Formats: sequence, C-alpha cells, structure tokens
Amino acid sequence: MLKTNQNCNIGFVGLGVMGKNLALNLADHGYRVAGFDLDAHKIQDVLDTEAAERPASSTEARIIGCNSMQDMLSNLVKPRVIVVLVPAGKPVDIVCQSLIDAGLEADDIVVDCGNSQWTDTIRREAEYKEKFKFFGTAVSGGEVGARFGPSLMPGGDADSWKYLQPMWEAVAAKVDENGKPIESNTPGKPVTEGEPCTAYLGPNGAGHYVKMVHNGIEYADMQLICEAYHLLRSLLGYEPEEIGKLFAKWNQGILNSYLVEITADILQQYDHKTGAPLVDMILDSAGQKGTGRWTSISATQMGVPAGIISESVYARALSTLTSEREHAAGILTADVESGEIAAEEVEKAIEEALYCAKICAYAQGFQIMRAAQKEYDWTLNFSDIAKIWRGGCIIRASFLQKIADAFDDNHELENLLLSDYFADAMANKQAGLRKAVVLAAQSGVPTPSFFSALAYFDGYRSEVLPANLLQAQRDYFGAHTYERVDAEPGQKFHTYWQEKGRPERKA
Repeated sequence: MLKTNQNCNIGFVGLGVMGKNLALNLADHGYRVAGFDLDAHKIQDVLDTEAAERPASSTEARIIGCNSMQDMLSNLVKPRVIVVLVPAGKPVDIVCQSLIDAGLEADDIVVDCGNSQWTDTIRREAEYKEKFKFFGTAVSGGEVGARFGPSLMPGGDADSWKYLQPMWEAVAAKVDENGKPIESNTPGKPVTEGEPCTAYLGPNGAGHYVKMVHNGIEYADMQLICEAYHLLRSLLGYEPEEIGKLFAKWNQGILNSYLVEITADILQQYDHKTGAPLVDMILDSAGQKGTGRWTSISATQMGVPAGIISESVYARALSTLTSEREHAAGILTADVESGEIAAEEVEKAIEEALYCAKICAYAQGFQIMRAAQKEYDWTLNFSDIAKIWRGGCIIRASFLQKIADAFDDNHELENLLLSDYFADAMANKQAGLRKAVVLAAQSGVPTPSFFSALAYFDGYRSEVLPANLLQAQRDYFGAHTYERVDAEPGQKFHTYWQEKGRPERKA
C-alpha cells in the first residue's frame, strides 16, 4: 500500500515549470518533497508526473501535495527548508509573510530560487533574520536543467548552507574530471558521479549577483553569435542551413558551447507551414527580462567597463524598433565597399572574431564581479564560479575550464586577458576579430558587440589613452581638477584656462 503521510526533507511554494522540475529532480535523488501552490491544478500536475515516473519498487509517494502552507510546514522535518519559486519582486515578500503567519520558526530556512535582484536578497536577509533564515539560490538551465541538473549559485547564511549543501550537490549538473558535462535526461536515472556545478558563493546577495552577471554574459554571448550569423549571411550569402552546419563544425573546436550547439540546430530547422528556414519566419524583435540590463547598470554604477554586455542590451532594444527600422530602411543609405571575398578566409576570420570577443565578454563579466565583492564585502572564488558554469547553465562552454584554471593558477588575476592562455589566444586570433570588424564596417553590417570587444581589447592594452585631454576639458568647463604625470598620485591641479598666461595651481 502506498504511503503518503511522511516527514519530508524539503518544501516547495510554487510548482510552476521550474518548481515542478526541481522538485522532481530532488525526488529522483531520494529526497521527499512537500509541495504547495495556489493553483491546485499545478499541484495535481506534479503529483501525476511523479506517480508516472515513480519506480515500481517504491512504496512511498516521493512528492506530496499540500492544501495550505500550514499543511506543508507540518510535513517537514526541522529545521524546515522551503524553496520559493514565484515571480521575483513583491510575490516573494508575500510568500515570506504568509510562511511567517503559517508558523515558520527562527531556525527554518527559506530559499529564494527565483530570478531576484541581488539587492532584494540583501534586504530580505536583514529584514527577516529575526523570523527565519533567508537564503538565495539562483538557478540556471531552464526547464531541462531544473529537471536533470541545473547550475546552482547559492548565497546566504553560511550556517544554512550545511543543510542545503547535500541536496544542492545532489541535484546540480555534474561534470567529469575534464570539466565536460555528464548528462542523462532520463527520469529516475539521475547522474550521481562527477563534480557538482554548485558551491557556496558568499553571504546575502552573492548568489543572485553571480547569476545576474551570468545572464549579462549570456546576453553578450548570444549577441556575438547572432552577429557572426549576420556577417556570414550578409558577406557570403550563406543560407541558414549552411551556416548551421558551419556552427556545428565550430562546436567541435574551441567554440564548443551549449549556445553554439543550439544555434547550429536552430539554423537547420525548417518551417512546416511555409517550407522556409524557420529562423526566417521569426520576427526580428528580441525580448528581455532585465537581468542583462541589471548587469550593465551595476557595472556602470561601479565604473567597470562592460561595453560588450551593454551593447548586447542595446542591440535588443534597437531590434524592438521594428516599424522605425522599416521606415528608416527606405530613407537611410550606406556608402559601402564591395568586392570579391574569399569564403574560407571570411569563415576563419568570423570564427576567430567570435572566440576573441567571447573571451573579452567573459573578462568583463569577471571584472564586474571583482568590483562587486569590494562593493558588498564579499569574498568570491572566481575559479569556483567558472566551475559552476561548466554544466547545467546556458553559457556552459568548454573554455570555462580554462577560466577556472587561470584563476587557480593566479588567485589575484586582475583580468582574464592577462592569463597566459587567454593572452596567447588573443595574440594568435585577434587578426580575425580585426578583419571581421573591418568587413562589417565596409559592408554596412551592424556588429556592435564585435566592435565593442575590439575597442575594449585595444583600450585595455593601451598604456596611454586620450583621457588626459578629457580631464583638461573637465577642468576647463567645470574646474574638476586633474593629476599630473610628474606629481605624486592623488595630488590635484587646476588651470585658469581663459586667463592670460594660464597659471596653474595646486587644488
């Protein structure tokens, strides 16, 4: 006879797509789950799926449905661990207050696994600390990742981590000794070997901040791939299927990644209705949920150069101006150059451009996190972060192992570009990035992220930049002062620019 009254290891509030699949993942790994949702149909859906997937030998329901939060809490072992998977923002606070009203205790742990802004996580940890332990865990990998192995980015109370660690390490994506994902998308047969793609990142909002930067890099990665596709199509006249096959080839080399893999698949799909390449039937107006924009804003506030990520956000914004672009296309013309282009040379240049620009985008992402740890008094392990991203998440890629190695070799590494591996990669392949940018400019093909990547690389490697003139301008119109190359650092000077003789004095 099937048992349903049991002490459960973990509770869930919110059984939508992500909640349902993460709960099933935990069940596959031997954890008992108590689930609640305001929508009774969602509760029944997860129960039906669990019953269909349950091993024949099992005498217990691995997931039980609860008709209230009180009911859910009564089914949990103490200290109670409750995962909240509801839309970010006010709904999270509503759930927290409802859990308090339902009898939550000071030692209980509430884990926000949604796409919350890190500042909200910092606030909630402080606000609720007398009521319960608030903990943030960002989840990447979408529906399939949640079901069979996501990348998990936890941040919060360190004492709470000891209760969460075995569960999170069990359900997280796994990689082998070479950093390659170990995958099994079969219900009831979870991956149990390998290194889990999760690690404690730090207090309060650290986990959600790292996930935000992950999403900012994701924006950049996707935009760079789209620009490579656009160049191949515009310069060489390749059809989507041909480009898809080229991406599949690139995925076997240094560009191996989930995003390149799915791009190859997308471009070889045809529309059942029209017979045209499916990508050609999709409106070129891109949506966004805001995490890329958050990354750009945070970088700007801290004064960190993150132009590639910002350009990817702006590119999505520009794409939404559909009617304006259609109107402008009939008015604005480009004075472009044309001529014979060797296809193999262009393919090589674009492949190298994509790799170099990708390196620069990740370098910017890690620079943002380096600044954030000072801003929020965190101690982030950048090698661990790269390792977490090797499997389960959207930006998983082979070269993340190289990033982890770079930080393992030098914990104080200021920028990925300064590591031996990536410095050599940029030295050997930057010609492709330069050629791609030139071809794009000459042909009038918009590639803002490629342009930005090259500008970032050239700016970062420049011993002297024209900011001296900029400082003079600021001092001229606003008396903002400047430093001199022949004076002590921090010593300020001001020039009376419009007076005869232009005397200079210390500020």
